[in-house]
Amino acid sequence: MCAGEELLRSRGLRVTRPRLAVLDVLAEGGHLEVEEITRRVRQRLDSVSTQAVYDVLGALSRAGLSRRIEPAGSPARYEARVGDNHHHVVCRSCGEIADIDCTAGSTPCLDPGPAHGFQVDEAEVTFWGRCPACQARRAADD
Repeated sequence: MCAGEELLRSRGLRVTRPRLAVLDVLAEGGHLEVEEITRRVRQRLDSVSTQAVYDVLGALSRAGLSRRIEPAGSPARYEARVGDNHHHVVCRSCGEIADIDCTAGSTPCLDPGPAHGFQVDEAEVTFWGRCPACQARRAADD
C-alpha cells in the first residue's frame, strides 16, 4: 500500500485514482489553481473532469489533507501544507504566493483576545507586496 492510500484511509476517505493523483500533485508543492491541478492530474490519468478535481479537492480539504486559500482578487489555490498555521505573502504584480511561518515563532495569532465565544483553531494572515522578480522588473522600468 502506498503512502497516499494510507493517508486517505486514515482520514476515512475511499482510495480512488483521482484522489491519489491530486495528492501527488499537491505533494509537489506550491499554491496551485484548480486549472493547474487538473492539467497535472490529466498527465497522470489521461481522463478526469474539472468537476471531479473540484470534488476531490473539497474532500481533501474537509479531511484536513489540503488547504484552500483565496487571496483577494485571485482564484482559490490549494496546497498540501496543513496543520501548522502558516501564513502567506502574495505578490501584487504577478500573484506569486510564498509560505511564511507564524511570525512570532509560536501562535500568538490564535489568541485574538475577545473571540465572542469562539474556540479559534486557525488564523489566516496574508501579507502583500512585490516578489523579487517584479521588484527587478519595476526597477528596470524606472
